[in-house]
Amino acid sequence: MEYYNYIKALHLIFIITWFAGLFYIPRLFVYQIEAFQKPSPEKEILGKQLKLMAKRLWNIITWPSAILATFFAVWLLVLNPVLLKLPWMHVKLTFVVLLILYHLKTHQFYKQLQRDEVNKTSNFMRLWNEGATFILFAVVFLVILKSAINWVFGVIGILALGILLMLGFKWYKNIRRKNPDA
Repeated sequence: MEYYNYIKALHLIFIITWFAGLFYIPRLFVYQIEAFQKPSPEKEILGKQLKLMAKRLWNIITWPSAILATFFAVWLLVLNPVLLKLPWMHVKLTFVVLLILYHLKTHQFYKQLQRDEVNKTSNFMRLWNEGATFILFAVVFLVILKSAINWVFGVIGILALGILLMLGFKWYKNIRRKNPDA
């Protein structure tokens, strides 16, 4: 079990890089969608560059990080199966499933934009970008507090955070409406 902490460290490192990718890719989607509204040749130049950036981020950082984070998580659970008996871990694994679903849905958006199919607005993608934030908050509180009961307070905090993010989003939208270069 001496190497348990090394596996845990690797798990955490790949969680961080996975979330980094999940935080940034929707922002690239926002820029890609907005680039479609630009006149030529700006539309084509920006579109090509943003697709390349998204492709590299998604395929070189985000997907490998997701796979490695999951691999090391399973390894940790195999080494310490008692974790699977803890109620907070059941809740955490539920959020992990939500994270995987979020990742897969984001992959669908990625594939559409790589094919130049714009089915969502940039405002939708700005909101979508917050999904990973909510999951991250929930999981961190669960892991730190190690309590399935206290996660309720965490969820209340997440909802409060969501309200604040929505207010911030509306505020920023108003600023952009008044000053499109903001």
